[in-house]
Amino acid sequence: MDSAAPTDDAPADAAPAGEGGGRRARSAGSAKSEQTRALILETAMRLFQERGYDRTTMRAIAKEAGVSVGNAYYYFGSKEHLIQGFYDRITREHSARATPALAGRRDFGERLGTALTTWLDTAEPYHGFATQFFRNAADPSSPLSPLSEESRPARATAVSLYREVLTGSGLKIDDELAELLPELLWLLQMGVVMFWVFDRTPGCERSRRFVRRCTPLVARLVSLSRYRILRPIVRDVEGLIRDFVTPSTPSADPGGTPR
Repeated sequence: MDSAAPTDDAPADAAPAGEGGGRRARSAGSAKSEQTRALILETAMRLFQERGYDRTTMRAIAKEAGVSVGNAYYYFGSKEHLIQGFYDRITREHSARATPALAGRRDFGERLGTALTTWLDTAEPYHGFATQFFRNAADPSSPLSPLSEESRPARATAVSLYREVLTGSGLKIDDELAELLPELLWLLQMGVVMFWVFDRTPGCERSRRFVRRCTPLVARLVSLSRYRILRPIVRDVEGLIRDFVTPSTPSADPGGTPR
């Protein structure tokens, strides 16, 4: 019996695994599937730029990409999931762009400024519809929130980059702060993102000036944390941040109220 034709509920490019070469078929199918996913995402980003987020439908994206609507929904359950795909991609692109730019730089402030500036460079083509992304991400109940479980892979990639920013520098700081600092630097990037979203200056120059002004200040504050006289304050700040800003799992506060 002939194999069933692909339906709108499954990707048309999925290759069946059979005897004698099933592994190769699966590998080829996986590669084709990733190409289709990338095509849908690229098409969506283009249409968001051309038509705006609200005026772009999943049907229009599927038509432009040359796939069925069901196929588009197979890879991305909604337009919001397309935004999540965008988050994942831009985070990977930022890391790939920043890593070579950090090479040969040892000063912590310079490395931090480089990481933040390369984020602005990476995100620049998408600034036109950034407000739409921010509207979705700002909803704390949305899976698109930067702090959501769905955003964990992109968040981990970004935190890993800022860990590289720190470890590649010659900065000597308290061990506990060094463990927490990459997450704090990622939160700093989130602040830059918010500033950038509402920046209407040509080339987002105001955002770039903000980065140039804030990174030396952050570097000095981090450097001061190593002095013994400031250790109690550093410990208090660490505890505050761990409990309320970057808690890894839901827990109860000292009064017993669930967070």
